[in-house]
Amino acid sequence: MSKKVWIPLVIILVILGVGAYYVSTFRLKEVQVVGCVMSSEELVRETVKEEAPMGNVLLLYLKNQFSSMRDIPFVAKLDIEFIDKNTLKVTVYEKQVAGCIEYMNNYVYFDRDGIVLESSDDRKTGVPCIDGLEIMNWTLNEELPIDYPERFSLILNITQLIEKYELDIDRIMFTREGNIVLRYKKIDVELGDGSNLTPQLMNLKSILNGLEGKKGVLYMKEFNSDTSTASFKEK
Repeated sequence: MSKKVWIPLVIILVILGVGAYYVSTFRLKEVQVVGCVMSSEELVRETVKEEAPMGNVLLLYLKNQFSSMRDIPFVAKLDIEFIDKNTLKVTVYEKQVAGCIEYMNNYVYFDRDGIVLESSDDRKTGVPCIDGLEIMNWTLNEELPIDYPERFSLILNITQLIEKYELDIDRIMFTREGNIVLRYKKIDVELGDGSNLTPQLMNLKSILNGLEGKKGVLYMKEFNSDTSTASFKEK
C-alpha cells in the first residue's frame, strides 16, 4: 500500500476513533422526571434508560427522532431535554383519565372517550370509581364495552365539573333507574337524572363543607338554577 493511500486511511481511523470515544462519553447516568401524577415516575425513568441504545444519550436522541418509545400506562407523550451529556430531563404529559371500573379485583381505567388506558390492582387517588357500568371483557386501547354507552357523556360532564369545582369525589354511581349518586367520604349525594348537574355541582362544595365529618345522604334531586333545595338525612 502506497504512502498516499495509508496516510489518509490512518487519519480517517484516528478521526473515527476520536469520534467514537467522544460519543462514548455521553453515558446516560441520570434521568430527571417531572409531570407524573397518574403514571409511575420510576417506570418512566426505567423505560427511558432501557430505550437508550447502549445507555448512550446521543444514540437515544437519534433513535427518538425516528421512532417513539414503547407505551407507558397513562402517558400520552414524553418530551426529552438534554441537561448535559450524562443527564436527561423528561417531561411527562399524561392521558386524561375519566374514571375506573372494578373488574375481577382490578381497576380498569378509561379516558373521556371510553378508551381503556390500563388495568391495575392499584387504586389511583383522585380518579372516581364508576358503579353501574357492567362490562364482560375489555381490550387495552379500545373502547370499553358497556351496557349503556350513552352514560359516557354524563360521566364526561360530571368529571369535568368535579375538576372545575375542585370536588373530592370517590365514586360516581348509577342506580337501576338511571339516577346519579356521588360518594364523598361517608356521604352519598343524590343528583337525580343529571339534568341539573351544573348548578348542583357548582354549589356542592359549600354544602359539603357544612357537613364535614357527618355520615348520611344529601338529597339534591330538586336542586336547580331556580330552586336551591337540598336536604340531608344523617345516619
